[in-house]
Amino acid sequence: MHVRSFQLGDTSSVKELLEDVLSETCYEETIEAFARQLSWDTELVLIAQEEEQVVGMIIGTIDNNNGYYYRIAVATAYQRKGIGKALIEAMKQRFLGRNVKKIMVTVDVHNEMVLPVYESAGYSSDDFSRAAHRLSIVKKVSV
Repeated sequence: MHVRSFQLGDTSSVKELLEDVLSETCYEETIEAFARQLSWDTELVLIAQEEEQVVGMIIGTIDNNNGYYYRIAVATAYQRKGIGKALIEAMKQRFLGRNVKKIMVTVDVHNEMVLPVYESAGYSSDDFSRAAHRLSIVKKVSV
């Protein structure tokens, strides 16, 4: 398994992955944030690849000089094999390379069930952001 930066050719594989593992509502919210993050900073979207197949992805963002894990998804057949932890660690390294003040896990109704993955990667409830404000990548943009 290899973790790398997102590439344009990954788009359809990532959409398929997200459709498979996320609820419809979560998918819609995530795909909007995914597109917005790609327009700002592709280096904070990481892909886990097994041979030639995309088996996981993570979206991070930096808001007010804090790093946030926004969404993580791992293909069902590849869950519980350390891919989530590898994605979290790779994103952490990206955040540290950007000298963020603090790294947080964005918590919403869609990712409560994956919090144990972050905990097993060394994060605690103090690192979970349930703040009412929305991160810049998930704010509704007025036209």
